[in-house]
Amino acid sequence: MNKIDLLKRLLPGFLPIVVYVFADEVFGMFWGLVVALLVALVELGIGYFRTKEIDRFVLFDVGLLIVLGGISMGLENDFFFKLKPGIMSIIMTGFIGFSIFSNHNVLLLMANRYMKGMAINPFQLWQMKQSMVKMFLLMLLYSFMALGSAFLESKAVWAFISGPGLFVVFGIFFLWDWFIKKRQAIVYQQDEWLPLVNEVGLVVGSAPRSVVHHQSMLLHPVVHLHVLFNQGVWLQKRPSHKLIQPNKWDTTVGGHVDMGESIEKAMQRETLEEIGLVNFQAKNLAPYVWKSKVEHELVFVFITHQAGPFHCRTNEVDEIRWWSFADVDSKLGQGVFTPNFEHEYLNILKPQFVS
Repeated sequence: MNKIDLLKRLLPGFLPIVVYVFADEVFGMFWGLVVALLVALVELGIGYFRTKEIDRFVLFDVGLLIVLGGISMGLENDFFFKLKPGIMSIIMTGFIGFSIFSNHNVLLLMANRYMKGMAINPFQLWQMKQSMVKMFLLMLLYSFMALGSAFLESKAVWAFISGPGLFVVFGIFFLWDWFIKKRQAIVYQQDEWLPLVNEVGLVVGSAPRSVVHHQSMLLHPVVHLHVLFNQGVWLQKRPSHKLIQPNKWDTTVGGHVDMGESIEKAMQRETLEEIGLVNFQAKNLAPYVWKSKVEHELVFVFITHQAGPFHCRTNEVDEIRWWSFADVDSKLGQGVFTPNFEHEYLNILKPQFVS
């Protein structure tokens, strides 16, 4: 996404105030307001000519310009008009904050309206939200500065903050965001990339593994294989170095799907890597969505019956042990098993396979 283009499209409401700053110095307050209003109306007309729709954001700005400008001229005091940049900034900051802290990304909806046909995948959307946090903090600071400058006697200070000051703020934001993205890109090049999916399993993008496992809540596919035998199930113990659920007993086999890899092939690969099992048949059950504090997974569950013995093939597994269903039942809810395994045992294994 071209940020300069996005900025030009999302901030049309600030152009009239920039025009006013210069027009007021040349023609005075009345004609400065008139010129600024004409610019806003031209902006509104151009937008309608291009899209055949009235831009509500610019329309609101025109209304605010008329109201505050009218009050200022009626009282022969430009104080109320000087509040306009701060009010507009507060509104923009509110849009950004609402987009970040709610489930409704207003800024993305605005971007989609201004930038027809723009495609954005979940990882890009996550990156956008990270950038929006920085933008929110800077815009909040600018809003207080813009509102505060209206109370100052120095019109030059207000003019700088309300006009060039806004672009200084966004210049800082772009440099800050560019620097962080540059550093992240170097890290991401060395990282493993995982596919991202929607809730029906269609691949919709990709993301670095470190991002997927760092509370980004990007939905990604994983495979789980339960190996059953003689009224029991084989479980693996997660090693202590694992970031998620260390030292707990978990599904016999579990792992991520690689980019371009089928679900079946991922299950076979993970099984070979973790317990050394090959040439077996497994039943594919219905997938489900699992959300923990750190990640969001679409879990594809498989079942097979094997006697073993098995052996750990990597440092990803500490131990493999057979548990009777009775033993599993006696340890549920005590922190022995991963929450994910307990969910699958109670909702998938027990209803179908535990008598």
